[in-house]
Amino acid sequence: MKSEAEDIEMLELAIMVEARDEAEQLQADAKEKADVIRKRAQQQAEAERKTILDRAKQDADRLRSQSSATAQLKSRSMQLEKREKLLDDVFEEVRKQLGSVNKRSDYAAIVTMLAREALTQLKVNEAEVRADASTQKALKLDEIARELNGKFSLGSKLEEGTGIVVNAAGGKIHYDNTLETRLSRLQGSLRSSVYKVLMGEKA
Repeated sequence: MKSEAEDIEMLELAIMVEARDEAEQLQADAKEKADVIRKRAQQQAEAERKTILDRAKQDADRLRSQSSATAQLKSRSMQLEKREKLLDDVFEEVRKQLGSVNKRSDYAAIVTMLAREALTQLKVNEAEVRADASTQKALKLDEIARELNGKFSLGSKLEEGTGIVVNAAGGKIHYDNTLETRLSRLQGSLRSSVYKVLMGEKA
């Protein structure tokens, strides 16, 4: 028969074993939980890293695309500026040479056409026709008056421009058919054709 001391010792041993088992179980549980937390943290970190990398790639692609678009726009803008400058220079040169048109052999026919067009546009049978000095010399106003069945008088000499300016209804209506004004009116519609000619293309 066991003594009381042996019973106590056995009880102590049993408590110790149980405590150790419990401690080991707690340690194992804690390790498992730590592993789960670590794994979750790693997955989360990986997901965040992927999100950040994807966002960075998207930002880089967007910036690259914007940069490329900006460069293309800049290049196109510079091309257009050069084209417009070239066209402005051409029209400016033409404008400078308009004054010498009166030296052409067919200038009388040009003057008649300018006067007829201006008078027809105004739809009047009484008007004052003004012209520069060389145009006045070439203008046959009597012939145009007979042709259009109107009463047209020669007004004061034009100080600026080459061609015809018609005033009617006591100066209330007015038609400028000088070569300079005609060029300004046509400039917008001619730009494309002129540029094609300058580039060696068919207009």
